[in-house]
Amino acid sequence: MSTRTSDPLATRFRPFGATIFSEMTRLAQQHRAINLSQGFPDFEGPQLVIDHVVEALGSAHNQYARSMGHPELVAALGRMEEELYGLRFDLMSEVLVTSGATEAITSSVLGLVNPRDEVILFEPYYDSYPAAVAMAGGIARFCPLRFPDFALEPSELAALIGPKTRAIVLNSPHNPSGKVFSRDELLVIANLAVKHDLLVISDEVYEHLTYDGISHTPIAGFPGMRERTVTISSAGKTYSFTGWKIGWAFGAAPLIAAVQSAHQFVTFATCTPIQVGLARAMNELGTAYFADLRMSYQKKRDFMCDLLRRTGFELSPPEGTYFVLAAFGGLFSGTDREFAKKLVETVGVATIPPSAFYTRCPEEGAKLLRFAFCKTEATLTAASERLESLSQEP
Repeated sequence: MSTRTSDPLATRFRPFGATIFSEMTRLAQQHRAINLSQGFPDFEGPQLVIDHVVEALGSAHNQYARSMGHPELVAALGRMEEELYGLRFDLMSEVLVTSGATEAITSSVLGLVNPRDEVILFEPYYDSYPAAVAMAGGIARFCPLRFPDFALEPSELAALIGPKTRAIVLNSPHNPSGKVFSRDELLVIANLAVKHDLLVISDEVYEHLTYDGISHTPIAGFPGMRERTVTISSAGKTYSFTGWKIGWAFGAAPLIAAVQSAHQFVTFATCTPIQVGLARAMNELGTAYFADLRMSYQKKRDFMCDLLRRTGFELSPPEGTYFVLAAFGGLFSGTDREFAKKLVETVGVATIPPSAFYTRCPEEGAKLLRFAFCKTEATLTAASERLESLSQEP
């Protein structure tokens, strides 16, 4: 057998392998564990959204949509962005609908990054970021955010910028830490981007999941940033329909044209009836929907944080997202992967070992686990009963 057939994987993908999400979900299914690893709700989103999508399915909205997005959805998205943040975008040239936020990220990197360009990623990172950079032939550079507060160290970020730096990938609210970048931190990033003429790809899929009165601030609103920022979000996180894979990107027309140049060959167009139904539901729900969403998730966050503290973990409550990173040093002496495997096999709870989200400083994640709390009260209660057995171990 030739090498080309026995080992066909392209070299750019060899550092990545299967995602840690697939690995832990497989283990959860194998051991019938409660799955607090992969970040998807185990409940349905608003029935109103489903009803509008069903109606769209039955009313001749079943052919290709406009590649950049169905006009009804881009109009709904544009109205919401202006109402929430005062950011106005041309609907036909500055808004793009994609097949999920991960596709928006990948198409942004493919459309904007040249081979050998350097792209700065904050670590821990969502694991698609370095893979997208590799696909584009770019080089990832990593700026660490450290437990427990994951604060940005401006000097570390500035030291990574050089003549080959093309872009910074920002994620706020931040997965997996739950950090919300402060205005001061965003200003540091914005000033460096303007000073060095950098692009910013800003993943804001958790924009409506912030807690304790903290609000999300898009970096595109800072001076000099609108023309150099691609802002990405998603219906999966906002409306709890992760399986529909509807994402979007805002940006200046030249940036969106570049992202579209990749999108048209990656997926071309996103599911038409879901776009139409989502647009109509968004218009009906309005921005008032987000307050109830935040309140519901803050209760889940508080439940999870209280449980983890009682069990013996150390943590800082996340300011956003639906994840908690917790240190287990007082409970287990091995690595995060070893402890995650033990929890699945002996306790019946699946988590994510976050060292998979580090490249420069993997030791930062080796004593942490990521717990997802985007689950029903019944699921969280059942997980609580199992996890509390840890505090009873000798």
